Amino acid sequence: MTSLVSALTKLAAGAMLIGATTAHAAEIKVIASAAVKEAVLELIPAFEKASGHKVTTIWAGTEAITKRISGGEVVDIVLIAAPNIDKLIAEGKLVAGSRADVAKSGIGVAVRAGLPKPDISSGEAVKDAVLAAKSIAYSSGPSGFYLADLFKKMGIADQIKDKVKQTPSGVQVGEVVARGEADLGFQQVSELLHLKGIHYLGPLPADIQHITVFSAGLHAAAPTPDAARALTKFLTAPEAAPFIKSSGMEPG
Repeated sequence: MTSLVSALTKLAAGAMLIGATTAHAAEIKVIASAAVKEAVLELIPAFEKASGHKVTTIWAGTEAITKRISGGEVVDIVLIAAPNIDKLIAEGKLVAGSRADVAKSGIGVAVRAGLPKPDISSGEAVKDAVLAAKSIAYSSGPSGFYLADLFKKMGIADQIKDKVKQTPSGVQVGEVVARGEADLGFQQVSELLHLKGIHYLGPLPADIQHITVFSAGLHAAAPTPDAARALTKFLTAPEAAPFIKSSGMEPG
């Protein structure tokens, strides 16, 4: 905790320089994946206090956000999975060259609190756990797309199709597991690690792990582009790393 406080102090000092070079306080509108929520919520208050800017954050899933921005919604910063940022840049919705990698996350596994803890030490063990589970949940975001393909490669997709629940974009798998709607859940580590009502088993083993990079991009029609760039710089500063790590992710 002391190291986090020290890092926050350094970040605040850096943000003071941002504030000193910005003529007017601005309201920065961010739309971001829930995967980065814990880290971003830890970091924003220091930025706001030191810079004088106000940050308004909308949380949703990567796929839902992509559709909203493609459909014409205007914000200052979009913070979602990197391939989707690249897609929106290609569409002209985000500024070319503005992608900044903030954090990266592997996929984690959780069971409902009170249930037996299956072995997930290898790909074969995870396969056995999935086959043995009464019900399974994964997201409709990057981790869910990967898992659907993984289960096909394992040759078990047809066997488990009737007990799989794919959550809507933005709905946390851990919450579905905690409510008893699924026994075994898969999602980004950062979205499972600190959630109550579940037991986090750990990340997928290395032989089947998949890493997703979450990146920020500047909207082409951003109302406050200078302030948005300052926030992106703040989130990607080396001093932000301890907060990103404590949320279950790694710096981008």
